[in-house]
Amino acid sequence: MPMNLTSHQQWLADFYKRRHWYQYSPFIRINFLTEEVGELSRAVRALEIGRDHPGDPQTSQKAKYANLTEELADVLDQVLILCDKYQIDPTTLLSASRTKLQHRFAPSQSE
Repeated sequence: MPMNLTSHQQWLADFYKRRHWYQYSPFIRINFLTEEVGELSRAVRALEIGRDHPGDPQTSQKAKYANLTEELADVLDQVLILCDKYQIDPTTLLSASRTKLQHRFAPSQSE
């Protein structure tokens, strides 16, 4: 089955329900999102400036990109679960983003 945001959101919500993870409120879920953003930040740091920590093993660029992809997916999953909790079609986020940016940064009439 080809994946898109909506089909993945449905699969993810079903998966979370089977694992008994779905019942957490959006207020709690935001904490999970924050945790995942922290892990994403660490992955970006490892790629951009590295980490000089004795507990961290040396990893290849390929492994660092794989970790970055994993952490981006984790952040996306938390956003998709929040969308599901509020019955928001995740594809509307794409148009909402574009509309907001185009409106906010529209060329002025005097230019």
